[in-house]
Amino acid sequence: MTQKEKQRTLLDPAKGSSRRNFMKIGGAAMAASGLILIGCSEDDEGGMMMPDPDADAVDLGSGDVGILNYAYALEQLEAAFYTAVMDNSFFPGATDMEKQILSDLQKHEVAHRDFFKAAINSVAEAIPALEVDFSSIDFDDRASVLGTAKVFEDLGVSAYNGAGQLITNVDYLVIAGKIVSVEARHAAAIRSILDSDPTSFAGDDVIDANGLDVARMPSEVLMAASSFIVTPIDASNLPTA
Repeated sequence: MTQKEKQRTLLDPAKGSSRRNFMKIGGAAMAASGLILIGCSEDDEGGMMMPDPDADAVDLGSGDVGILNYAYALEQLEAAFYTAVMDNSFFPGATDMEKQILSDLQKHEVAHRDFFKAAINSVAEAIPALEVDFSSIDFDDRASVLGTAKVFEDLGVSAYNGAGQLITNVDYLVIAGKIVSVEARHAAAIRSILDSDPTSFAGDDVIDANGLDVARMPSEVLMAASSFIVTPIDASNLPTA
């Protein structure tokens, strides 16, 4: 696989761990990043509106299924990123600990991706594989790889925290709670190897004075991660309250 192919590839949910393997990996999880807001505009008072639908866009859907597809899209992105890190044989000078952490995270995210596809397809229809663009990431540079991992994991945790209030099915909410706890472990692990500050694993940039983690709504998450997904996404039907 060429470097260009590693940077921009079609995510294939058929590859990787099975649902059975998912259940072996820490109990469950999923996480963060990267969709395109379509036709975003501001309302008369300057607030961000949900995107206008695009005829060629992938529709996430509505209700709980829409939120599950939203999570599935984020899991596709994270799985693709860590798989690209592995395909590049890590970055030069990666320590054994860094390789182990990144390898574990890749297994987790692939398992999360496959779990969501199977779970959604059991009740509705999962969105298709999404195309990603990692051309802004230097996979041969430690700071670029770990810095991107930090952004993805922090964003993923905040995405689940924000989306939890939009879920109506209690069973789905329980699963989301298990998932966000694993994603928080991911975020802490990346922060611990990226920054020499021993307190950075739970820095005040993500934990507030009440000891609570950041929560972001889907519109904010999708905008923040928009540079990594090529496939246009229609999130206009997602619940907002």
